[in-house]
Amino acid sequence: MWKFSVRRTLIMIPQLILLSIIIFVLAQLMPGDALSGQIGPDVDPARLDEIREEMGWNDPWYEQYGRWVGGVVKGDFGDSFRFKMPVSELIGQRIMNTVWLSIVTLILTYLIAIPLGIVSGRYNDTWKDQLVTGYTYVGFATPLFIFALVMLWLFGFKLGWFPTSGSVTPGLVSGTFEHFMSKVYHLILPAFSMALITTYSTIQYLRNEIVDTKQKDFIITARAKGASEKRVYNRHILRNSLLPIAAFFGYEITGLIGGSIFIENIFGFPGMGQLLVESITLRDYSVLTATTLLFGVASIVGALISDIILSIVDPRIRIK
Repeated sequence: MWKFSVRRTLIMIPQLILLSIIIFVLAQLMPGDALSGQIGPDVDPARLDEIREEMGWNDPWYEQYGRWVGGVVKGDFGDSFRFKMPVSELIGQRIMNTVWLSIVTLILTYLIAIPLGIVSGRYNDTWKDQLVTGYTYVGFATPLFIFALVMLWLFGFKLGWFPTSGSVTPGLVSGTFEHFMSKVYHLILPAFSMALITTYSTIQYLRNEIVDTKQKDFIITARAKGASEKRVYNRHILRNSLLPIAAFFGYEITGLIGGSIFIENIFGFPGMGQLLVESITLRDYSVLTATTLLFGVASIVGALISDIILSIVDPRIRIK
């Protein structure tokens, strides 16, 4: 087991190197820079060229990449040209909001998906299965940003049950119970919106696992030995069907990354996704490369976690 984990972890090294190169090169290929559009009646174009030269933006891309990677290894992502502060400090202000949004969304996803998947798989080809399957089809066909806008309009603006922006009520003292409850209150609507529309894959996967497990030889043997249907289902079918769901954990993290970008911008939630979009519109390349790199690393780590969990659940996939 540990050999597989070490080998799989080492594979991440070239993946991370390739990821960093792709991110940096694509950022360099974007039109303009942080000074684009700053030319006005009081701005000397020659001075802008001098700033670009001082910042090293005219150097070959590989020299800029070397400086950037050297800083990243030390935990230094550079300074934000627009926010006038270190990128690491800026990310530190936003990253926990995204982490908590992802955690709450993941919990809600499993709370919704597992019961529905169990019902759909246990009573397959019945009206209950058709009802759950219909829900998954709607979830698959509905774009996340459309669903999030509807949820924001209905529960935020129309009914007024939840706040429509921000991550906490202004003026509350950090560390107090009121501050904590305000954070939770601001999390509910965006997390629930993302969970409702992203559960379809987990539901369908669990349903198919249950239906497939019910046809296995060891299930037929258990019934032939006179085991009760409740025992067969709880001790054999459900237990064996739930184990592979654990391997979905890492891939759920990867899916949440993409979803959080839409959700945070729609709900005005100050997290990493919103920061990424802001850095693109402001052409703040140091923030853009840092946030994109962190999202990419999270996706790679999520895949690693899934592979390790899957190797525990199903030892047949381990590399000898």
